[in-house]
Amino acid sequence: MFVALKQIDLTIEAGESVAIVGASGSGKSTLMNIMGCLDRPTSGSYYIGGTDTADLDADALAALRREHFGFVFQRYHLLSDLSALANVETPAVYAGVGRAERHSRAEQLLNRLGLHGRAHSRPNQLSGGQQQRVSVARALMNGGQVVLADEPTGALDKHSGEEMLKLLRELHRDGHTIIIVTHDPRVAEHADRIIEISDGEIISDTRSSTSGNTGDRGPPSESASRSLFLSSSQATSALTSDRFSEALRMALIAMRAHRLRTFLTMLGIIIGIASVVSIVQLGQGAQRRILSDISSIGTNTVDIYPGKSFGDTQAAAIHTLIPADADALERQSFVDSVTPAISTQGTVRYANISASGMVNGVGDQYFRVHGTPIVTGISFDRASVLREAQEVVIDEHMRDKLFPHDPHPLGKVILIGNVPCRVIGVAATRSGLLNSGEMLNVWVPYTTAMIRILGQPHLRSITIRISDSVSVQAAEQSIESLIRARHGTQDFFLFNTDIIRQTVRSTTTTLTLFVSAIAVISLIVGGIGVMNIMLVSVTERTREIGVRMAVGARQSDIMAQFLVEAVLVCLVGGMLGIGLALCLGILSAQIGGHFAMAFSPLAMLAAFGCSTLIGVVFGYLPARSAARLDPIAALARE
Repeated sequence: MFVALKQIDLTIEAGESVAIVGASGSGKSTLMNIMGCLDRPTSGSYYIGGTDTADLDADALAALRREHFGFVFQRYHLLSDLSALANVETPAVYAGVGRAERHSRAEQLLNRLGLHGRAHSRPNQLSGGQQQRVSVARALMNGGQVVLADEPTGALDKHSGEEMLKLLRELHRDGHTIIIVTHDPRVAEHADRIIEISDGEIISDTRSSTSGNTGDRGPPSESASRSLFLSSSQATSALTSDRFSEALRMALIAMRAHRLRTFLTMLGIIIGIASVVSIVQLGQGAQRRILSDISSIGTNTVDIYPGKSFGDTQAAAIHTLIPADADALERQSFVDSVTPAISTQGTVRYANISASGMVNGVGDQYFRVHGTPIVTGISFDRASVLREAQEVVIDEHMRDKLFPHDPHPLGKVILIGNVPCRVIGVAATRSGLLNSGEMLNVWVPYTTAMIRILGQPHLRSITIRISDSVSVQAAEQSIESLIRARHGTQDFFLFNTDIIRQTVRSTTTTLTLFVSAIAVISLIVGGIGVMNIMLVSVTERTREIGVRMAVGARQSDIMAQFLVEAVLVCLVGGMLGIGLALCLGILSAQIGGHFAMAFSPLAMLAAFGCSTLIGVVFGYLPARSAARLDPIAALARE
């Protein structure tokens, strides 16, 4: 183990001007880093104002650097993406100083140091001497009671070096404690006290003849006497917004500086979010289509059939379902409309054209029960049912089959089997879940079908449409009780179309969730990509992290900066993913298809929240890694 400092016993009083000299590798920079709370001694104690720094955690040490120390580095250590003004403001951001106040103070400092008009210049637009002055202004931003200057003239030409030493003397006269680390004896001569160090040990500690005379120094300046120029209550309120705005600003700068890398990082998030939202849209679109098909065979309807269930071989022998049952049901308060039904496959003819179709005997409320519109003409009424009228309503397919050259068949007489019936209306073709839409249908009063066509007194089924304000399940129980009481036995069964709705909704929802879960895998992959890129970003910006820590950034400030960047990448990726999904939905609607994608605000909100969560989860590790960097090690990284 290399020992940089040995048996150091040193006290520096407030207001002194001290030069620490020694050859390279003598330990002077290590001593300065310990004094500036950038580094910790492995043994011994270091007291600042009576407080042992060994008892302070990382944030407390950051507070000392932020509120009491100001660093003037040999290599300036300015943040290259920020202007001179923004560089100077940085310590005040972490101190919670308001935007207007810190902006005004930073401009005053730059003007005082001869940088009028260069406030908005980037570091690469400034000379070495100007960059060093920006570094001094930053050191004084929060007061800079103690200014630590590491080889302040080492990277400057002779004239700029003399200007820098003059500036340090002026700061000393203003009441600042000045500590200069240098290997140049001529620079050390400008200090009142010279401490020489060699191989980690102090070999001399001398004072100039005027070192005890403080008469030439004025009272401490406002900046020296106060480390913070904002009350604690004001600082607390300013910190909340300014720390976030600083983190957001640096995130935007980093994303703009690496546009291609940022986009490629977002790509996994974009694809994942677009996949999830599109799958949900497809699932809901399919669900709506299927439910629409179910609605085409009846909305809120309950069917009564003879027998125990579908496929009951004894059902044909049960003749107890009669029109009187339909009349009894029609009188119930929960019934919107009801229709008896009887049907058979038959031949329908007009002139020399014949067609095989479904002959349906129904009640006058049939078209309301099933929501089937009449395209042309009218449907038969209750009087037609009572007088067994030979009137018929045909569907559009039957019309096209029997009257290929006559789009207006009303009044024409067709033969259903051997029974002539006059066409009084044309109904819309029924197509849906249980009907392909290609079947040919005709409808006559059920009394006509029972007496004139089939010659049977019983019905095949009864369909009841339930009022919208009534629960279908409750209505179903009432129907069952009523028909059982009329028949004296359970010789029938009920079929509720709402069961199909519930099953379809449950099945499609389950499938959508299952496929969405698969799509989430791409989100996880995208999140891992974000984490990898953020880790690379931490490595690339290690020196920046060190600079921010040196000027007083807390660990939470560094963590927030990288966490905000990760979340921002995921949020922007999430928004682009949602936009891509919407474009796919619009494109799908434009090119047509069996169903349209259903836009779901809830799915989009969930996807947006998911992208935020991914940013937090996968950004935490890189942010934590950045926050836990050692300040001095980070500053030494090129």
